[in-house]
Amino acid sequence: MTSRSGQSGSTQHAENYKDDFELLPSRSSNENIDSIQGDIDTGFDASILPRQSQTWVYRSSSVSFAWAWPMWLREVMSRSPLLRSSGTRSVSSYASVPGHDDRSRSNHERAGKNISGESMSSRQSSLASGVGVPAREGGSLFDDIEPLLEHGDDEDQGVQDDGKARHSTPGNTEPLENSPFAQVRASVSAVDNITLSISTPRMWILSLVFALLGSATNLFFSLRYPSVAITPVIALVLVHPLGRAWDSILKRDDDPRETFENGVLSQRSESEAVLASNSSLRHRLRLWLAQGHWNEKEHACVYISSNVSFGFAFATDVIVEQTQFYHQDVGIMYQVLLTISTQILGYAFAGLTRRYLVRPASMIWPGTLMSTAMFTTMHKSENKIANGWRITRWKFFVLVWSGAFLWYFLPGLLMPALSYFSVVTWFAPKSVVVANLFGVSSGLGLFPMTFDWAQIAYIGSPLLTPWWAAANVVGGLAFVMWIIAPILYYGNTFYSSFMPILSSVVFDNTGNPYDVTKVLTPDFLFDREAYEQYSPVYLPITYVLSYAVQFASLSALVTHTICWHGRDIWAQTKQIVIPTDEFKVDYREVHQSDAGSGKSKKGDATTSLGVQAEPSYSSPQHREDVHHRLMQRYEDAPASWYLFTFIAMLMIGVFLVEYYPVHLPWYGLLLALAITTVMFLPVAIIMAITNQHSSLYLICQLICGYVFPGRPVANMVFVTYCYISSAQGIKFSSDLKLGHYMKIPPKILFTVQMVATLVSSLTQVGVLNWMFVNIRGICTPEAVNGFICPIARVHFNGSILWGLIGPQRFFGQDALYRNLIWAFLVGAIAPPVVWLIGRRSERNLWRKISFPVLFGSLSWIPPATGLNFSVWALVCFTFNYVIRRRAFAWWGKYTMTMSAALDSGLAFSLLVVFFGFIYPGWMDGFKWWGTEVYKQGCDWQACSYKSVAPGEHFGPG
Repeated sequence: MTSRSGQSGSTQHAENYKDDFELLPSRSSNENIDSIQGDIDTGFDASILPRQSQTWVYRSSSVSFAWAWPMWLREVMSRSPLLRSSGTRSVSSYASVPGHDDRSRSNHERAGKNISGESMSSRQSSLASGVGVPAREGGSLFDDIEPLLEHGDDEDQGVQDDGKARHSTPGNTEPLENSPFAQVRASVSAVDNITLSISTPRMWILSLVFALLGSATNLFFSLRYPSVAITPVIALVLVHPLGRAWDSILKRDDDPRETFENGVLSQRSESEAVLASNSSLRHRLRLWLAQGHWNEKEHACVYISSNVSFGFAFATDVIVEQTQFYHQDVGIMYQVLLTISTQILGYAFAGLTRRYLVRPASMIWPGTLMSTAMFTTMHKSENKIANGWRITRWKFFVLVWSGAFLWYFLPGLLMPALSYFSVVTWFAPKSVVVANLFGVSSGLGLFPMTFDWAQIAYIGSPLLTPWWAAANVVGGLAFVMWIIAPILYYGNTFYSSFMPILSSVVFDNTGNPYDVTKVLTPDFLFDREAYEQYSPVYLPITYVLSYAVQFASLSALVTHTICWHGRDIWAQTKQIVIPTDEFKVDYREVHQSDAGSGKSKKGDATTSLGVQAEPSYSSPQHREDVHHRLMQRYEDAPASWYLFTFIAMLMIGVFLVEYYPVHLPWYGLLLALAITTVMFLPVAIIMAITNQHSSLYLICQLICGYVFPGRPVANMVFVTYCYISSAQGIKFSSDLKLGHYMKIPPKILFTVQMVATLVSSLTQVGVLNWMFVNIRGICTPEAVNGFICPIARVHFNGSILWGLIGPQRFFGQDALYRNLIWAFLVGAIAPPVVWLIGRRSERNLWRKISFPVLFGSLSWIPPATGLNFSVWALVCFTFNYVIRRRAFAWWGKYTMTMSAALDSGLAFSLLVVFFGFIYPGWMDGFKWWGTEVYKQGCDWQACSYKSVAPGEHFGPG
């Protein structure tokens, strides 16, 4: 800590550096008044003032040092004409917080404008937390120097974190207000540094590079088996050292100081002499590339661009099916328009529902918290002691990441038995019943044990899911898959005993996989006579139950949303038509009783699921929180942008279905988007609260199959516009929430998402057509190096089953699976019953039951198995219930960081294993007990309980 007291005491010296003062919250309470008073010639008697201090920072291009100035100096400087100049550089918005009394407000109102020239009325809307003037010191003091919103550095302070929200008082650096939800408080900063650069050449170049490379690579490997995917987490980790290296290479100590407004460069101060001597094109180019400093907001933008571009476009699968399986000649223009329109339509749904899905505090979006924790880990130096643990988040991340990276070589390469740890079946490998119940490949996974994080996190990271949501998932698993499924299977319901108990394959009446080529004409049309001679389609019992719970989930989504969130949706909708302040929440502190420490105290309401009482997800006072009010400083992206996007993409879609031979009429496209419009909000709300996604894929297939039977290509296009618009919209809403947490200006965020999506769409179409020309035998069993298009083949089979054969033969009159349609009624009735029971109390078990989660999560089965759910729930219970209750500070500090480290470490290790060992063929022929033991029995071979004698068949006919 360098003291200013050793500097010149002249007034002129202070004049030279007055623009460099930035106020930070103080951790010091007493300073030597006499040693500092001499620095400013005011004649003010400091002895009469209390010895409380604030911390100030001096910043220049080459020097940065800080010291604590006593509270009396605020009064001195507020009376000094020298430092009350209206030209003082603005570094932050005025923080309207509790403790600013009427004197403070009236002084600003009398001034009319603040130091950056903005009107007071506009500045008062820019609310912030974590900074403020203690009320007892007089809020009017020192008003013309504004606070910088950022955390103090607790690296050396040894602050014990007890998990409670703190207020910004002298000696305390915690924000005055924070989120009412513990998992958000643990991962997201409740303050905003508005001086950070965002829209810089560095951010845009890195974003485009990762969008190009990630989208091209993932599309390339999506057509291969076995495949590998590069996740956005990899980009999050890789881009950080690249951003820092960029600064190290391009920035200089004597570079001009820069001022950024809303993330965009607004001012660069440089003397005329420097300009004259460095006016070369090379120098100007370097300054342009070196704008700003690499920071968490730029990092977040690069990650968001990767998030929207890394996943291969679903439309490319449709193109593969049309060109390789149906042998249609579709041109480049069709491919580009189909890909862009289906990828971008989701923006309209996400943008037009921001007031429901992004702004309310209760819309947590747990999946984004891992990313925010990573940004904090990489960019912040704070380190609070958490239940005795002193290790920093970054060091913790490095250790866990390294362990995850090295460990995966065992289950992923050297000993796969650790991944498929069906140890019970190893003692009875030929027992069908043991394999059915305890198997992890084709069984129900009743023995929850694996040593592979890829298996544990197959349906999503358990560390990001609230325990009450995981309890719903495992409750549904236990009832549907562990109780109902065995009863029906061993009772041979739907002839299921002649098939494996769990499989993603459909079967014929001999117990073999269904051969769809036997029911097709040479023109890929449905051959009714061949179908009747061959066989109906039969489904494994878990497949049947998966359809049933998906049906129930769809109707439960609607009624659950109406019951539990209908009032909030209606209130928000009314504000669109008639703006009102009825539901606006004043800026206020979060008291310790609201914050919670994660420990149950006398009088605390705790459910039997062990979830500590937290603010209700529909409580009016939590519709807006500190993060929303911080975002109000930035100009919002107009709804007209999203509306224009919707209209433009709709027009492209209508042109496609009418001009090209996809056999889907224009009103079919409108029907697809109508389904998305109705179901988007319920699906997104469940995802935002529970991190569980309920897919519309099946219902889109079925509706199109009923309305437009015998049109497989139309079914594919219908599903693409219906399902992908919803899935992409949810992804974009999640990214909007991430931008909300990271305080990214909405207009910049819109541009980042749109540009990354356009670039990735064009890239993937180009790579796809290159593969068609250059990969020999692509999408055939004879394809070189395994490019057999496995995912496209599954979707192709689905288009045959639901688009060609049609759902009437599954669920129509006298059809084998007709009774499954009663699941729609069950799903519609269950949520209102629970709502009627649970609405009487804010804190009880019934309010934690979510049927959309209970039903919808099981749609992962198949291909997921019981193991993926049971061990996932066990890990979630351990961290988000046991550890959270017993060591809340540790949970808050390390859990999200651990999730990020495990996911990214696994992703990097998987790439190294695949490209370094498997792809070159170095592991060919490598066999030992650890690579073969789990393949020796009925679990791996998917044995059926009953078998069909040669020449016979099961079922009618």
